[in-house]
Amino acid sequence: MTYCLGILLRNGLILASDSRTNAGVDQIATVSKMTTFETPGERVITVLSAGNLATTQAVISQLKQSYGSGDFHRDLAQSLTLFDATQKVGDTLRDVLNRDASFVQPYGDPAASFLVGGQIRDEEPRLFQVYSAGNFMEASERTPFLQIGETKYGKPILDRLLTLETALAEAAKLALLSFDATIRSNLSVGPPIDLMVYGKDSLTAEHLHTFGEDDTYLLTLRQAYAQGLRDLVRGLPVPEV
Repeated sequence: MTYCLGILLRNGLILASDSRTNAGVDQIATVSKMTTFETPGERVITVLSAGNLATTQAVISQLKQSYGSGDFHRDLAQSLTLFDATQKVGDTLRDVLNRDASFVQPYGDPAASFLVGGQIRDEEPRLFQVYSAGNFMEASERTPFLQIGETKYGKPILDRLLTLETALAEAAKLALLSFDATIRSNLSVGPPIDLMVYGKDSLTAEHLHTFGEDDTYLLTLRQAYAQGLRDLVRGLPVPEV
């Protein structure tokens, strides 16, 4: 299991993913689930992945190999829009599943899903979710964030506080709190957390930070949020029972 989050804002995007791929009493593995395809000044396309690791790695490897190749059907550098780029991700996923799924199915579910976010010059930042069938949907003003993987624990705080007008820094904080809630409630999600803060029209992926388990800011945020919740609950009226 994993948790990946994409947030669409008026001023850019927040993209975040955890790194845990296998959780158990005596075995925990970590692999980055965030991959960025960048041509500075021209395009930034970030792909977040969840699901079967063999499937997601095969899809990402094919996209990496094709980037800059000139292959119009697979090369994300040839995409005219982010919609077009997302279509290439979905097509690649279908190809991988059609070719390799029979080898995976005896041992587990080969399904995978992706978030695709970024900006191509001359269009607005956009965010898409690619389902395991290869089809996809786009984030909008009414649905400003998309999640894949273990989504339920980190959703409530986003539903309550996030809007399209939220500032980038505030949205980054909410994203980390969403991850903290998920990590606290589900062993299969864990740090490091990769967080990209993308400013509209910057066309660069320079603002990428990785938060380890002992990161000072993450620990401070977690403690302050927990204390704030305790103080808030104490101040609420009690039910008449």
